[in-house]
Amino acid sequence: METPIGTASVREPTLSAAAEVSPKPHDAARHRPPVRAWLQPTLIALVVVSAFIACYVGLQRDPQPHQVPIAVTGPDLPGEIHQALGDNVEVHPVTDAEAARHALERHDVVAALSTDGPGRLRLEIAGAVGTSTTSAVTNLVGAYANGAGKHVTTEDVVPLTHFDARGLAGFYMAFGVTLAGFVLGSNALGLAGVLNLRQRFWLLAGASVAIGTVAAIIAGPIMGAVPAPLVPLVLTLTLLAAAAAFTTKLLGTYLGPIGVPVATLVLLTVGNATSGAIIGADLLPAPARAISALLPPGAAVRTITDLSYFNGAHAAGPVITLALWTAIAAVLLGLRPRLMRRRTAAAA
Repeated sequence: METPIGTASVREPTLSAAAEVSPKPHDAARHRPPVRAWLQPTLIALVVVSAFIACYVGLQRDPQPHQVPIAVTGPDLPGEIHQALGDNVEVHPVTDAEAARHALERHDVVAALSTDGPGRLRLEIAGAVGTSTTSAVTNLVGAYANGAGKHVTTEDVVPLTHFDARGLAGFYMAFGVTLAGFVLGSNALGLAGVLNLRQRFWLLAGASVAIGTVAAIIAGPIMGAVPAPLVPLVLTLTLLAAAAAFTTKLLGTYLGPIGVPVATLVLLTVGNATSGAIIGADLLPAPARAISALLPPGAAVRTITDLSYFNGAHAAGPVITLALWTAIAAVLLGLRPRLMRRRTAAAA
């Protein structure tokens, strides 16, 4: 039977079209994604989760006191404490109990020890420095007292506010602000085609002010968990948000795809884990102690604690640290276009 013309005219284009869209074997191999596309995200994720767990879990496994500063009164007691407790404490001899308390209230020390009659000792602590530190000091002094046959009376003279019973409000606030700054800086990386460099700088600066203001108002006046004066607290948190945002933007700009994971490790993982809020700075391992106050979260936690409980006695240094992180990152970002122009001119 003769094939109908209509049937042939329908089937032939169908076969032809199928032949056009069917990939050839060598075309499929050519478009196969490279191994790096699979490995890089996986390795980055494994590094982040390993670092996070190692920092947060590892630092809490066996915290050991090291050179914890204690003010000690009396002619003989400072030497006895130093001999009995060794490098666990850093003894600050003072003239009397009033001078010891003054040093404690200025956050020069974390505890004050004095004689309180025959066979009795009086230990004054600052609960505001954190439960891990005060527990370590109490245990150390208690061990000395048991060996010496003395009784210890303990008093918390700088207690935590009622709405921050565990002393973690400053840590959570610093973590939240750091995270917000990190997200801000990450988003700014994708706005290069929408906003010019100056506009992106204004975005990072303005949003950082908003982040710091909102965080300070919520944790301070609204919830009453952070009793720091509002204006200095806003300034501190603004600098923390700006340091996180500009640093994230800097690392993403200079390092490319791995810049954001690096910022995650530096700011959110190592920075917050070593901030001294969950585990007191004097109980951290030596490497963690060395970087604790140099990273933005650690600097912010110290400032928040000083502003909240110690009248800002030692807040200037950490605030300068936050300002330096922000300024250096901003300057390096501003220099990036000039460096790229020089590289292009040199290549031409």
